[in-house]
Amino acid sequence: MKAIIVGATSGLGREIAKRLAAEGWSVGAAGRRVAELESLKAEIEAASQPASSAGAPESRILIAPMDVTKPEATAALDTLIEQLGAPDLLFYAAGMGFQNRELEEDTEIRTVQTNCEGMVRIVDRFVNFVRSHSEHYTRKAHVAVISSVAGTAALGSAPAYSATKKMQQTYVTALAQLARMEKIPVQFTDIRPGFVRTPILNPEKNYPMVMTLEQGADHIMRALKRRQRICIFDWRFRVIVFLWRLIPRCIWERITIVRN
Repeated sequence: MKAIIVGATSGLGREIAKRLAAEGWSVGAAGRRVAELESLKAEIEAASQPASSAGAPESRILIAPMDVTKPEATAALDTLIEQLGAPDLLFYAAGMGFQNRELEEDTEIRTVQTNCEGMVRIVDRFVNFVRSHSEHYTRKAHVAVISSVAGTAALGSAPAYSATKKMQQTYVTALAQLARMEKIPVQFTDIRPGFVRTPILNPEKNYPMVMTLEQGADHIMRALKRRQRICIFDWRFRVIVFLWRLIPRCIWERITIVRN
């Protein structure tokens, strides 16, 4: 099995890359920080040595620098696909998010570029690869995107983050429909975490129901193996999302106690 992880330099992307490699997958890891990619490669290769000698399936790790906000990102993706062969999984974990009540312009724009422009650039490229190489897929290719429960409702403390996560969810839904219309052998998983203790989470703030990185990765691995269409973790956030959807917009806009 072969997977490309975009956003593999830290957090959930890095953890999923390690877990897939440990299960014998060939992994193509992409991200902006070359030093972190090299560190990930060394860690995976070191971990695979004892397993390999014991007769377990060998894993293979390839790395490629990639800034998803740049047009050249598609060339990096093409290179990984060429080196790996037709991937079974594209896991899009690249993203950024900040509270930005001051509406600092650069923060908002960079969030939109990474979460929206970057995702569209990479996911569309992969879907079109699958479309033009459908003969390689006896089983549908799998695209998984990390969005967020923040996409359920607009959060005044994080306008760009919550809006871009809503866009990601809507876009994945549209692609799922398009794949059926065009008979493209690909299916999608929309992963919607709550608060997970990763570098994207501001350590100076207190968050409710925060999960460890390991707990978050457990949920994702289950969702990937089951090819769930939507994965909200955990049950507490599923309840919150359900309740959020019941609040009329005119009331939501008057709620001023939501900070995170």
